[in-house]
Amino acid sequence: MNDFLRIKYEKYTLPNGLEVILFPDPTTPLTAVNIWYKVGSANEKPGKTGFAHLFEHMMFQGSKNVPKQMHFKYIQEAGGNLNGSTSFDRTNYYQTIPPNYLELVLWLESDRMEFLLPALNQEKLDNQIDVVKNERRQRYDNAPYGLAWQIIYSNLYQREHPYSWPIIGYMEDISCMTLQDVRFFFQTYYIPNNASLVIGGNFDISEAKDLVEKYFGTIAQGNILSDLSPQPLPLTEPKLLTHFDNVQLPRIYFTWLSEPAFKGDDHRFDVLADLLGGSKNSRLYKNLVFEKEIAQSVTVFQHSSKLSGNFSIIVTIKPGVSPDLIKEEVFKEISILNNEGVSANELQRARNSIKSSFIYSMQNIGSLADRINEYNFFLKEPDSFLFDLQRYQSITESEIQNISKKYLSQPYVELRILPKDKENQDC
Repeated sequence: MNDFLRIKYEKYTLPNGLEVILFPDPTTPLTAVNIWYKVGSANEKPGKTGFAHLFEHMMFQGSKNVPKQMHFKYIQEAGGNLNGSTSFDRTNYYQTIPPNYLELVLWLESDRMEFLLPALNQEKLDNQIDVVKNERRQRYDNAPYGLAWQIIYSNLYQREHPYSWPIIGYMEDISCMTLQDVRFFFQTYYIPNNASLVIGGNFDISEAKDLVEKYFGTIAQGNILSDLSPQPLPLTEPKLLTHFDNVQLPRIYFTWLSEPAFKGDDHRFDVLADLLGGSKNSRLYKNLVFEKEIAQSVTVFQHSSKLSGNFSIIVTIKPGVSPDLIKEEVFKEISILNNEGVSANELQRARNSIKSSFIYSMQNIGSLADRINEYNFFLKEPDSFLFDLQRYQSITESEIQNISKKYLSQPYVELRILPKDKENQDC
């Protein structure tokens, strides 16, 4: 197993600061190209949010030598797939293609890194602003439970903390984006010395190095960027919030500040989440869904980012059941865990579940390339698979009990999303 979890890779940095990680695997028929820009919504400012997510769209709108929408067309006609995503901390773009199209992908990625701005005009910006605003309406404003995390994070973090606003941005900020602001954001962050490029799968290392040098080596280095460092302020008391929405079933959220990615108790929270709500055998799921039949579903997870983390319990409530009863049962289950601890068998099931998901994620070359970029971003070591998995194998029963006592006794944000027809009733 240990050999399976070690990869042979080569990492080097171009003179312009671009990190390059090559991971050849001739056993796969495909090649993955994965680039992380170290910019996310956390790099924005209050009143100017949504830029990182906007560029997830703008980067597919054409560059100097690539007409609008042709990036998708070229890759899909080559038999590949592609996409991008944005988080608090990074924006990534990824493609999986047959090996003979590696040069095409590197040309496309380098052209938009170096030459996006010459093709960026007001018409394109206005078009994509409309697209993002519509996406926000569909996924946030008009979606059932769609505003939950915006409400939670804006209360979990102080206003100036960069995790306090939604990744997609606020509607008023998106509407007010200017071409000058968008250009400045791109010039600041979409630079080679703020990016890491992973090539994984079926390719020739020597050829890949030549292609990387050919297409990225001449791109000018940008200004040196400093790391973000603001820390979240601990809550002084629980925050109890109610939001009325167009939903059929009430839902209740409990969210605590926890630990950043790969630091402190981060991995222990993953295990605690699995024990409480990770499967049909988990404590909250068995109690609320199967035994008492008062909940439709239970979800528990640890969300880990660079500056902070948060631990959440989410329960969708069956009709006619009081949210107060759900809250009572949730904290009763937490109290039992705090007082009685967890069994060895229970902990092993959680470990096995995490290990199984971990191993499964390594079967896909695209996911593998993204994980390599993730490890490089957070740990500065692309081959951290074994380290990552072993963190979970060494966790003890008492450690899970201790973090539950330590963190879940702290103030938290509680959000109740209730059907609008309950708005004028006694809740």
